[in-house]
Amino acid sequence: MRRRILNDKPVSRLAIWARRVSLFSLAATLVAIIIVRSGALDIVPALSTLGGALVLACVAILLALASCVTIWRDGVGGGRHAATAFVIGFALIAYPAYLGIKAYRLPAIYDVTTDPIDPPQFDVIARLRPRDANPVAYAGLYAAEQQNSAYPDIAPDETTATPQEAYNAVMKVIAKRRWRIVDSRPPQASLPRETRPSGDPAVRDGLIEAIARTPILGFRDDVVVRVRATTDGSRIDVRSASRYGRHDFGTNAARVRNLIDSVDDVLATPAPVRPEKKPVAPPSRQPEGKASAKR
Repeated sequence: MRRRILNDKPVSRLAIWARRVSLFSLAATLVAIIIVRSGALDIVPALSTLGGALVLACVAILLALASCVTIWRDGVGGGRHAATAFVIGFALIAYPAYLGIKAYRLPAIYDVTTDPIDPPQFDVIARLRPRDANPVAYAGLYAAEQQNSAYPDIAPDETTATPQEAYNAVMKVIAKRRWRIVDSRPPQASLPRETRPSGDPAVRDGLIEAIARTPILGFRDDVVVRVRATTDGSRIDVRSASRYGRHDFGTNAARVRNLIDSVDDVLATPAPVRPEKKPVAPPSRQPEGKASAKR
């Protein structure tokens, strides 16, 4: 019978604490994400919890690196503990580090629109926003200059489709993305020209207000789309604004860009042609005399 050999090799205390801190930071991060996505508490305490969890992830990485020195120098165990702590810590801080690089390269704006001169206005969403959220009013010329330098491709979508067709395409794209629509007003014909006030367009603008959410943390961003009639068709303007934070890390510009591209794809797709129903001929009736003879 072979005797079981016990491993009495000591384990580095730094490695043990590195894994403990990394697991605690992982649990705190998950709790913070759940709180933010559910909206159970205010956004500030949730973000503070998330920030503290990320700091602990950095501490776990430092402890793991320090434990590697101890393991190499003293010949103790704990390599798996240190590796686990390093992997968890690096996984937690990788995405925030990526956002930090984007924040360094992109301007600190949180409101992006295709029409800085006359941006679409938030109406219903303005009443739904919390008091501690960012201002609803557009920042003005300074934000427009920063937006133009960072995202020169953000521009209105000029299309030959009718205002109603453009409005339906926007509604289809928003429904596909599962944004929460809080208000929708399709374009409507105004009063006759002889009774219409001066400056009132023949077709009033169509407006759609919706709430989008970011993929990971589920931050609520507000979106408004305006469909305006033109001489050649219609013009679609989009505005996307973050509720919290002075930097959106390019999220709003990407949302506006992707929304316009998706609407163009819908408008470019021909509508399916429904086959015409052939009229069914009524059954022929035989004369009563012949019918009675057959009987």
